[in-house]
Amino acid sequence: MSKLFSNFKIKDMDLKNRIVMAPMCMDSCNDKDGFANNWHFIHYSTRAIGGVGLIILESTGIQPGGRITDNDLGIWSDEHIKNLSNIVDECHKYGSKIGIQINHAGRKSETLSYPIIAPSPIAFNGDYRLPVEMTKEDIVNTIDLFKSAAKRALTAGFDLLELHGAHGYLIGEFLSPLTNKRKDEYGGTQENRVRFLREIIQAVKTVWPETKPLQLRVSAVDYVKGGNSAEETSSLINLIKAMGIDIVNVSSGGTVPAKISTYPGYQICYSEIIRKQCSIPTIAGGLITSPLMAEEILNNKRSDLVYLGRELLRNPYWAFAAANQLGDNIEWPVQYERSNKVNKNGF
Repeated sequence: MSKLFSNFKIKDMDLKNRIVMAPMCMDSCNDKDGFANNWHFIHYSTRAIGGVGLIILESTGIQPGGRITDNDLGIWSDEHIKNLSNIVDECHKYGSKIGIQINHAGRKSETLSYPIIAPSPIAFNGDYRLPVEMTKEDIVNTIDLFKSAAKRALTAGFDLLELHGAHGYLIGEFLSPLTNKRKDEYGGTQENRVRFLREIIQAVKTVWPETKPLQLRVSAVDYVKGGNSAEETSSLINLIKAMGIDIVNVSSGGTVPAKISTYPGYQICYSEIIRKQCSIPTIAGGLITSPLMAEEILNNKRSDLVYLGRELLRNPYWAFAAANQLGDNIEWPVQYERSNKVNKNGF
């Protein structure tokens, strides 16, 4: 059996393969209410039917003004739990595990009816509003929102919780020296810049069980002079991993406007650095479309899992084609078996 289709267990989550659906915003909530609807149900359950090992739900706002857009999913109310739970249950039917990414967008929030906050009053660019610098009270309140969101995620039945520390959203804004210019205990040194994340983890761990994996998504590099490098991001992770971070989902960029040269596998080297320097499992991705590339990444220990984003939008059944190419005999849904076998009549 290929490495891609071998199982992977972390805490109480046992994956049937190492294919991960990356969290991707659908901007599809009706009435700007944050409720998952039929689109989300079909979108995620289709990838479960398609054989994905781990599905990570898109950026889900811990408060209305913390969403990336007004049409993003929300988890700031107990009323959101039922619809999210329906998605979880359906994905579980087909053997997939499912996580949720909880997030506060910080200065990159494009919600129209709420003030935006950030560690420092610096706009992302001229198209974004100027954020208000967070007070100590704002910090405490936001940490509590992450805790409440984690508790709801558990109630909804998610197998994994991901804290979104990448792409220039609030947690990432604290981590990067480009966006965090604070002079208090939340800014300056690496120990200070990671403090907000540290306190979020402490709060979340009071409600998220030790038996379930807690995942951190990071932007390994900022792509701008003075920003974090993969080595510096590794140092930040090492400061907090012992608190209960079980796996790191490695991405890059988004912190500040930057020119990024992208190509298939362009972020894999960052996963490799973090995996080695932090001695922690990683998920790697970045325009991966080839099963052979995914297999190479895993076989050469550049990551433990591989995430796909746009490729799973184009082809929800990528896993079936990948298994055929790699020579693996995996279970297909009984309704689809006829497409995997040619019967005696030739069709």
